[in-house]
Amino acid sequence: MDIAALNRFIVEAKARTYVGGGPPAPACRTRSHDMGYQREQWRYLDSYFGGADFAGQEVVWRDGEPVWAMNYFGRIIEHSLIDGERAGTVIKAALSKMYAEYRRFLGGMEFEHAFGFYADQNTGDCSHFSGREVIVVNERRAYELDYRGGLIQP
Repeated sequence: MDIAALNRFIVEAKARTYVGGGPPAPACRTRSHDMGYQREQWRYLDSYFGGADFAGQEVVWRDGEPVWAMNYFGRIIEHSLIDGERAGTVIKAALSKMYAEYRRFLGGMEFEHAFGFYADQNTGDCSHFSGREVIVVNERRAYELDYRGGLIQP
């Protein structure tokens, strides 16, 4: 597996789906929210359930074979400080900057926004990783998301 090519495709796909406001795809499971992207031999699907509190999975296929996946669970901790819409606005702004300027989806990130301070920390690389993103409002953690993933081996 060419990890650099996989990483480039993941960044491209993430930037063109949730973060980029891409169109929804037909639900692959009852009541799931799905977004997909495809280029040449690569295909990406992000499928999640919920809204302010949510769980999901991203998968990448190469030539029809699943090669990479990431699972995540996020939630609003302090509803008096932030709601799902504002949290989404902060996340999209921070990740848009990371994808466009740094061309990566791992490696940590800090971003100041009018709705809150976004921070992401993770360990590992595209082949195996775990991490957490948070939004802090008025010096209190208002939102958190845990994620983990990596290569899928046959």
